Amino acid sequence: MERTFDQHIKGYHPIISPKELMDKLPLGRGRQTVLDARHEIEQILKGESTKKLLVVGPCSIHDSEAALEYARRLKAVADKCDKLLIVMRAYFEKPRTTVGWKGFINDPRHNGTFEMEKGLTQARKLLVELDQMGMPAATEALDPITIQYFADLIAWAAIGARTTESQTHREMASGVSMPVGFKNTTDGNIDAAVNAIKASQVPHTFLGMDENGRTSIVSTTGNAFGHIILRGGDKPNYDRDSVAGAVAKLTKASMPARIMVDCSHGNTAKDYTRQPLVFRNVVEQMRENNAIIGMMLESHLHPGSQPITSELKYGVSITDPCIGWDTTEELLLEMQRGSWPTATGE
Repeated sequence: MERTFDQHIKGYHPIISPKELMDKLPLGRGRQTVLDARHEIEQILKGESTKKLLVVGPCSIHDSEAALEYARRLKAVADKCDKLLIVMRAYFEKPRTTVGWKGFINDPRHNGTFEMEKGLTQARKLLVELDQMGMPAATEALDPITIQYFADLIAWAAIGARTTESQTHREMASGVSMPVGFKNTTDGNIDAAVNAIKASQVPHTFLGMDENGRTSIVSTTGNAFGHIILRGGDKPNYDRDSVAGAVAKLTKASMPARIMVDCSHGNTAKDYTRQPLVFRNVVEQMRENNAIIGMMLESHLHPGSQPITSELKYGVSITDPCIGWDTTEELLLEMQRGSWPTATGE
């Protein structure tokens, strides 16, 4: 008899539960790094801190050794920058417009073997090491199951341009323990991000997974620390008029006018060499507009990107092209030497 289910499924392969992996690789002394960074980000979003939030790092993680070297360099710069809260970009999942490498968790060997348990384990191990060295981490919350394996290690999360309109991701954001930035959509639509912030602020009930891997009814309290990320679209939206327009939409929706700017993606027309131009423009805007609370930079040890081959160059992105370390350090220290208005509470 022909069955009516699983006709396109090759098989199921049970894996370790979130709790088992957390017990295997506990956060330990890195706990304070996570808690302190989350608290500082919340203060920035409430207008109670003059610091600016900088989410800086590789487009995606594909090599733990290179990521750790990058983290050590970034930590050394962060220790010199008391005006900035620097959080390392540690992205393990990549949304694809069509097809392509889906990230370190999905395919850690980037060769089509899809050893996902190995990817989850290595991702958690790396995040534990970052937090224990005092380098808080940021990620994109893409899959509502995989985030369960390392949410306790994340100081700040993003909902990407392709998922901002997703009800599943808005519900997930309402329950996670860290502040969440929502990007405008790939075509530049800001309204979708504003609606996502509003949706994530209220309680939700939905089907999900608990720490033991059981299907469960999940009830959330809502997340008060959602905010918008301007990442450009069909055209850039980091300029003064675009920022003012975003502020107006947030104000009309009775939400705090707190804005991050992504210095890559649509804001550079996918030309990574333009990131410093965007960065410096936004720093200048910060001198007159404290609605801008921070920025994102795609940066690696070495500039550019490379195709996935059997012999990869060390410290070079295999997804979006990135600026190199020397440029990154120059921009961060330059921003540290700058000034902007004092914070004001809501």
